[in-house]
Amino acid sequence: MKIAIIGYGKMGHEIEKMSLAKGHEIAGIIDKENIQDLGSGKVSSADVAIEFSEPGAAVSNILTCFNIGIPVVTGTTGWYQHLDMIIRECKSKKQALFYASNFSLGVNIFFEINRKLATLMDGFPEYDVNIEEIHHVHKLDAPSGTAISLANDIIRLVNRKSSWKNSKATRPDEIPVISVRKDEIAGIHTITYQSAVDCIEIKHSAKNRIGFANGAVLAAEFLVGKSGVFTMLDLLNPVEST
Repeated sequence: MKIAIIGYGKMGHEIEKMSLAKGHEIAGIIDKENIQDLGSGKVSSADVAIEFSEPGAAVSNILTCFNIGIPVVTGTTGWYQHLDMIIRECKSKKQALFYASNFSLGVNIFFEINRKLATLMDGFPEYDVNIEEIHHVHKLDAPSGTAISLANDIIRLVNRKSSWKNSKATRPDEIPVISVRKDEIAGIHTITYQSAVDCIEIKHSAKNRIGFANGAVLAAEFLVGKSGVFTMLDLLNPVEST
């Protein structure tokens, strides 16, 4: 399989290594310095593109892939306000998109645990909930896409919560999502339910970026030959999901 890599930061480098280790070919690499090459030459011959750029560039990158007929896997977050438009474009052009706020298998298991815990905690209003996410100093968006996904699932399942806020909460229906940027931390997400008498906490800590890169390449392998819009639920196909 020929893979085009869009975004050649730390994740792009990991995706390149993982792709080669799995026996795939790198059709081309696009970064800020050669963004004009997207859609030309070797890149247009790719079977799939894996896009990990930055929020301001993701929408344009995805649309360019649709225009040249390349399925695209994107792990960039911070652009989801345009998601409905991207989905419409994907379907109207009969293209393929795989998007996820996090490609780690462990994080997606964590998503499922979060949903199950939220369902249970809906019945116990004496517990309030907050989220903390810690990432490396190079991460451009805050809160992380993973933290937003966690918060949105809680909002959907806990009736007393209706929104999240990237700071301390000022209303009882808000979930505070605290973002910390520190050193080279790959990603730590902690959800805490706290009452006057005790505290319940679940936590996921990424040791490195390898798990994210592996998930992105698995998504690319899954996407080739398909059309439509897919997420990690389609890839993992859990027996039970909420």
